[in-house]
Order: sequence, then C-alpha cells, then structure tokens
Amino acid sequence: MNGQRRIIKIGSSSLTSPEGGLNKKQLAFYAAELASLHRQGHEVLLVTSGAVAAGFKVIGYESRPKLLHEKQAAAAVGQALLMQAYQEALASEGIRCAQLLLTRPDFTTRGRGRNAMMTIEELLRQGVIPIINENDTVSTDELKFGDNDMLSALVANLVGAGQLIIITDTDGLYTADPRYDPNARKIERVEEITGELMSHAGGAGTSVGTGGMRSKIEAARIAMRGGVPAFIGRVLEPGELQLAADGRGKGTYFDSQKNHLPVKKQWLGFHSTPSGRVAVDEGAKNALINGGKSLLPAGVTEISGEFHPGDVVEVTDGGGKLIGRGIVNYAAWQLRAAAGLSSEEVRRRIEVNRIEVIHRDEWITLA
Repeated sequence: MNGQRRIIKIGSSSLTSPEGGLNKKQLAFYAAELASLHRQGHEVLLVTSGAVAAGFKVIGYESRPKLLHEKQAAAAVGQALLMQAYQEALASEGIRCAQLLLTRPDFTTRGRGRNAMMTIEELLRQGVIPIINENDTVSTDELKFGDNDMLSALVANLVGAGQLIIITDTDGLYTADPRYDPNARKIERVEEITGELMSHAGGAGTSVGTGGMRSKIEAARIAMRGGVPAFIGRVLEPGELQLAADGRGKGTYFDSQKNHLPVKKQWLGFHSTPSGRVAVDEGAKNALINGGKSLLPAGVTEISGEFHPGDVVEVTDGGGKLIGRGIVNYAAWQLRAAAGLSSEEVRRRIEVNRIEVIHRDEWITLA
C-alpha cells in the first residue's frame, strides 16, 4: 500500500448546477484543492462524475435523460466538456492530467485490470493526475458500476491507495438526518460497517447524480475490505481537502484494520464474476472464516449454477448469507456428486485433480 496515494471522488452535484451544465467556478476550486495536495507530495487520482450532467443541456434535453441511449449520448458530449474544464483548471495550477474511461470488464478481466494499473502507475510516475470516469458512452446497465462511488473504491483497491476520500455535500454520516432531527448525532469514526450503521444512510442522491449516502458507505466497505481507509465528508473551503487527507477533515473516517490485499485476492473478491453458488454447513463456515482452512466436500450442502474447475463461485451459509468467494476445483456436476461425502469417499468415486473444493489460497472472506 502507498500511504501517500490518495483517491479523490467528486460527484455530479459538486461539479454541476442543479439544472445541468458544468459549474466552472466549483470545478476550478476542486482543481486548486487537488493541486495543493499534489504539491504536498501526495499521488493524487481523481474519480469524477459529471459527464451526463454536463452534457444533457448542451445536447438539447430539458432534464437529465432516463433512457440508456439518451444518457450515453449526453455523456459523449459531456465527457469532452468535463475533461476540457479539468485540463484548463489544472493547467492554470501547473499540473497535467490524463483521462481514463473504465468499464466493469476492465476489473473483472484480470489482464485488463493489470493494464489499467500499469497505465495509472506510469502516469503517476510522470507526475500526471489520472482523471477516471466510467465509460458511460458504451456501458450497459448490466455492466455499469451503479455509480462512481463504487468505481472509486475499486480503483483504490486496484492501485493500493493509502486513502479514499469521497466528497459529498454533508459533513459526514449522522444517526439521523440533521436537517429534520435536532437529536441527530454525527458519527466521527467507523471501525465496522454494521446493519445499524447502514440504516442511518438515506436513499438516492440528487436529480443530477445517482449516488446517495448508502452508496458511499458501500464504497467505504469495499475499500476497507481491501485495506484502504476511507473518508466521507465535505470540502467547501480552501485547504479542507488537505485536512481530510491529514485526518482532520469535516466528515466521517472509516478505519481499516486489514492489510492491503494482493492483486489476485482483490480480483477474486471485488472484480470477478461468479459462475455459481455453493452453500456450506456451520462447521465449514467456521473453518473458512476463522480457521484459515480449505473447503472440503464434506462441508458442502447445496450447489447452484453451472461452473467448471477454475471458475469463481460464491459461498454462502445455510441461510443464504454470503461469506466469501473462491476458485473452485470441481465442475458443478462433480460437486453435486461429492457434496457431504468424506474426502476418502470422494477419492473412491470421482476423479478430481485436488480434493479441496476451494483451497484456502484461492479464497477470500467477505462476511
């Protein structure tokens, strides 16, 4: 993990007017904040939203479009406007920037993920700020990240960042909406994201954006699992981005006790596409989560989907709760025949290369 590497995520509502179109003054402010952080010796990567919001008025839509092809058309116009504005604003600070447009397959396909990481590493080595956005002009609903909060967390894990900073319009997470509840209490630090914590998050974002507080907390969860601490909060005044990076920001800090995951485990846990699902009994669940053990056929209780050796499968407990992912050594038909049997019995009945259903080196806990 690179302690000086910071991923900054800025949403549409921070860069555009409520009616659509870029707010050049706001964008210039954030560019100055990024430049200040850069000059302090941090490696800065920006994950930005705003392409659709920047482009829909220019293309002729009265409001943010709802249909996929209309959103893609607006993004095609707006992405150019967005990058031009960033380039001009950062150039005035003496800093170069570069554009990277990513889609989900850039993470789910290991080779493409490595290529993206190598490109980012070279840009940082050259002192260039990578500006990353989802490639909205080609992404389909099935392949989209959902919002750029998730994209920022995946990028943070991919590049081994020292911190993920998600800028929002509130100064952190509260126990209730402080606009309506005078007893709402701000949550300064989070060590574990629980169901109760998620219940404090609201719903959707603004009319020009797609993410609310819930999606930001989900992004923090992904970052934390990858060993990257996160900050969700407000940056409105000069110097506040630096304060956020220094641990004194106006927001909520999400701590991570985990070491940074190797690239293979990041891919397995957060980027891979599972081909099936395997349910296990309580003994196997405990062995996987707490014992550092492999999954053996005896612990398998149910199999769904069609998969082959080398595919990724999700593993759940008896109640259907996800506990992790792993690379399976059995085809689905083989595992259906072996489920619940002892290792000795499996060896007598089925020809498999490895007796473990999932070896512990090919496993990541997500519970």
